[in-house]
Formats: sequence, structure tokens, C-alpha cells
Amino acid sequence: MKQKNADIVIVNASQILTCRADASDLVGIVTDGSIAITDGRITAVGVKNDIAPLIGSGTQLIDASNKVVTPGFVDCHTHVVFGGTRVEEYAARLETDDIEELRRRGVPMGIMVTLSATRSLSAEELYRQSAQRVKQMIISGTTTLESKSGYSLDMNGEINQLRVNAMIAENLPVDISSTFLGAHGWPPDKEKKQYMDILINEMMPAVGASGLAECCDIWCDDGHYDAEDCRRILQAGRDSGMEPKIHAGAYSYIGGEDLAAEMGMYSADHLNYTPKKALKKLAEAGVAGVVLPGIDFAVAHPVFFDPRPMYEAGLELGMATNCCPGCWCTSMPFIISLACRQHHMSPAMAVRAATYGSARALHREKEVGSIEEGKQADILILDIPAYEDIAYRLGQNPVGTVIRHGKVTVRNGSIVS
Repeated sequence: MKQKNADIVIVNASQILTCRADASDLVGIVTDGSIAITDGRITAVGVKNDIAPLIGSGTQLIDASNKVVTPGFVDCHTHVVFGGTRVEEYAARLETDDIEELRRRGVPMGIMVTLSATRSLSAEELYRQSAQRVKQMIISGTTTLESKSGYSLDMNGEINQLRVNAMIAENLPVDISSTFLGAHGWPPDKEKKQYMDILINEMMPAVGASGLAECCDIWCDDGHYDAEDCRRILQAGRDSGMEPKIHAGAYSYIGGEDLAAEMGMYSADHLNYTPKKALKKLAEAGVAGVVLPGIDFAVAHPVFFDPRPMYEAGLELGMATNCCPGCWCTSMPFIISLACRQHHMSPAMAVRAATYGSARALHREKEVGSIEEGKQADILILDIPAYEDIAYRLGQNPVGTVIRHGKVTVRNGSIVS
């Protein structure tokens, strides 16, 4: 039986980065390559002669001469749904980090500023503000996006944020992995223990029953939730149908990473202070590590994450923008640049982390994150001659064309309606 003609064929690509799991060079380069796409799926990857039999009269040919083709970026850790801005705090902290001086000036600071701004918005207005950021992500090549709640810390507000995630998935050309982060902190009018009881007994069951969140998350750090708190809260989430992930090692090591390995979580994220023994546990348990160059840059973090012991431990790394009020970044290409210059990752390491590694962190690697036959056709065509230019051309958006689910969704810097 003759194979069906392809809907789209990309031809003459200078480099195709397949980013296969087993790629010995991390990115699986195919030179002078072609890709066939049929019914939203990748049906062939190879040289032009291999693809030629799939080209018919109705096939759309896209010439990628002198261009690089990669999987769509997977932004696996964001807080993109929030209200308002913290630009006043950001600008003031460029001058000083003296908290007392900032208080003397009356500078509004911290998560509670965002909590107040987010709680005050309807789902429609919260969607409007958040969608503007997500559109910039899409134009910069993000085809799959994780989005957390966590800026309301009450039932109605958290569910409101999760509903906005669903609205984004419905209205914009991006796949959403929705995460409930009710344990981002606790509200100012409640003690931690009181709020934990509400989380475990009321919020987790209600959010789980709503079907609005795939995962649940928590901030494990000094001054936040300790490892035993995290165990109780995340187990309640799992019992309610949400798989756990964790913010761990951002400003201290208190055992969240070990818990992630024990519970077989999707991912452990930040990892600035994570020791080698805990990295090894994560790797052995198959838990992905997620690194966040943007937040290290935005807050001038005292300890940048170090990828070298992570790779030595055998950890698969994902990488994300961590788009949030404290790190207003929507560009995965910029994050790749930061990872290479600031954290000494090679361009191959950074691109793999932004694609296959991040898909692993969301447990979506069977569908996205690499260019392989049978996978969802989420593909970028970059207007650069070599993939290292993503890291080299600072602040430039190299994305010319985005294909998602086998359809062109971005062309020449604009979303195709």
C-alpha cells in the first residue's frame, strides 16, 4: 500500500537537531536534512532522497536552506499567570539589596505584592494580562508550556489561575501542562499549620476533582515548607490525582531533592544548593532536574546553579524561563544564551535541556521534545546557519517559523491566525 503523501515537507535544512534521547552529541545533528509531516505527526526524517516519495501535488514544501531546524522549545517551569508587575521592586534592587533601606523608601516587595494584584482580577482580565506574555513565548519558539498557580493562596483564586491555564490552551497555539502550586507559601492571615490543613483537606481534593491540574508543586526551602511538610502536602496531591514536583535547593538544602527521588516526582527544580549525593539520588530515581538561568540572572543569585556535578551524576536536565514577576522573561533563546555564558553549558547541552530534557521534566518526552518519526510535529525553523548561533546572537529571536501539531503557527515573527 502506497504511503500517504506528506502535508508538509521541510527540505535542505543546514542542520536538523533531532535531540533524540540517545544522541551521542546530545542534539543528534542531521546535515542537509528533510522532514515529512502528515496529519500532525512526523512521518520521516532523513536526506531529501529518502523523503522524496512522500512529496505529492498537495504537499507544502518549506525550504530551510542555510537554516537550523529544532524541536519546539518546552518551557517546563513558569509562573506566567499573574497580575500586575513588580518593576518598582526590580528597579530599586538594582541600586541596593538593603531590605531596611528599601522598606524606608516604601518599595513594595515580595510575593504578597503579586498575591494582592492577582487576587483582585477576574479570570478574563488575568487571561488578558497573561496571554500577552504567552504570545511572546510562542513567537520565541515555545510550543509546550508548563504554567503554575500559586499567586492567590486561597481556593477561589488558585482555581481562577488554573482556569486561565485552560483558557490559554484553548485560545493560543501552545500546549499547556497545568500545575497547582497552592503551596507556594501561605497567606498573611493564616499560620502555616492552619493553611497546610486547608491545603491537604480542602484545596487538594477540590483541585484534583476539577481536572484543572496535571501536577502539584511546593516550595521546599528554609523559611518555607520543610521536607516533611512537603511529603504530606504532595502525597495529598497525588491521592487527588496530581503528580508531584518540587522547588528544591533554591536557597538551601533541606532534603526536598531526596524526597523527590523517594517519591519518584516529575522533577526537582532550581538545585542551586543541591549536593552531589542528592543529585545522584535524583538521577538513579529517573527524576529530571530543572535549572533556571533566568532567575539566577534576574535576582543576582548568590550561588548560581552548577551543571557540571549534575551531568556527572547522570541527571537529565530540563531548562525553563521561570517567567514570573521576579524574572519577566519569555524567551527561551535568551535563556539558552544565559545558560551558556553564565553557567558554562555548551550550546548542545543548553538546546537539549530546552527541548528533550524539559519534555522529560513534564513526562511528555514520548510526544514532544525531539524530532523523531511518530512524534507530534512541533518544529522550529531558525534563521541562523548553525545552532550555536542561538547562544551567540545575544537577545536576538532566531525563530522564523513555528510548526505545532503539523501546522504553521508562527511566520516572520507573528502568530498565524
